[in-house]
Amino acid sequence: MTATQPNEDGAQLLDEIERFHRRFNIFPTEAAYVAVALWDAHTHLLDSFDSTPRLAFLSPEPGSGKSRALEIVETLVPRPMVAVNASAAALFRSVSGPDGRPTILFDEIDTVFGPKAGDNEELRGFLNAGHRRSGVTYRCIGDGGNQTVQPFPSYTAVAVAGLGSLPDTILTRSIVIRMRRRARNEKVEPFRARIHEKAGNALRDRLARWAEQIGSQVMDAWPELPEEVTDRPADVWEPLLAVADAAGGDWPGRAREACVTLVRASQADDKNSLGVRLLTDLRDHVMVGIDRLPTIAVLDRLNALDDAPWGDLQGKPLDARRLAVMLHGYVTSDNEPITSRNIRTSGGVLKGYYSADLHDAWQRYCPPPPQSPLQALPPLQPSSADTAA
Repeated sequence: MTATQPNEDGAQLLDEIERFHRRFNIFPTEAAYVAVALWDAHTHLLDSFDSTPRLAFLSPEPGSGKSRALEIVETLVPRPMVAVNASAAALFRSVSGPDGRPTILFDEIDTVFGPKAGDNEELRGFLNAGHRRSGVTYRCIGDGGNQTVQPFPSYTAVAVAGLGSLPDTILTRSIVIRMRRRARNEKVEPFRARIHEKAGNALRDRLARWAEQIGSQVMDAWPELPEEVTDRPADVWEPLLAVADAAGGDWPGRAREACVTLVRASQADDKNSLGVRLLTDLRDHVMVGIDRLPTIAVLDRLNALDDAPWGDLQGKPLDARRLAVMLHGYVTSDNEPITSRNIRTSGGVLKGYYSADLHDAWQRYCPPPPQSPLQALPPLQPSSADTAA
């Protein structure tokens, strides 16, 4: 008769998962180690949650440890399925297959969503739908006139690694770890699958046993979220905080610190939404202390900003037409699209933008403003040649 396995100490187990990652991975922040360890654990508890966040290891350059991070995750999650250039059809059929729900690990995701790839709307739709337990992918099954529409479950845990960024809809459903190359003084242990995979799998099996212990506990849990974490970030972090609370020890506190750190980082570096970046730059750099500004002056200031994308958008600087298109998607406090209006200047009547029209969008979409007030730039004097701007 097999002896009963002793109950796992959740906090101790998560400590060991974190140490295992630290042996082979250099993450950019302490918050990243906490988030990844909790994500590993949550993959064993998907049936207890309404949603699952994507885990995204992203970097601007190769050689930043993204694939290695994914390799370590692979040893710790249930039924890992390593996918490179996998089709949406292959993935959703795997999720609904007879062998059970896999954990999908998608390396080189930039080859799917990068600038040289197509839109890949099918795969994007699968990844978006699978974020929720209710998510399904519909496909026609059968030949000719005998086709029927069949729903395929899409709910499953997904971790990705790649260069650059991801589509907005995937990023907002993700815990994003911005990887970077190791500095000369940063050392890690070389990962050898034949040697170290067994140790990772042993931790995985312990996670599975612990998940059986706490499944009903986290299913009924409503973890307290940090006050500033709401809406989509709250959906993303709720499962991880539930795991941390079930583990106890110092994990509930560490998890909430990591949550705030990573959510703030995503808001402060909100390049995933070009529209939010535009609104933020207008508020913080272009229209500081100004109630109105001609379009030509707005463009001059945007295109002159260092570390901003406006001077080179697909080889061309931001122009009046694209500025108008981007702002038209947002509305004023009166629920009217933001558009340029007439501004009287010493050079005549020019088209331009009013701070009052932008204020509501600034309040709704932009991250908190800088702590120290920015200095207003001196007003530009448009020439008479600019009256068509």
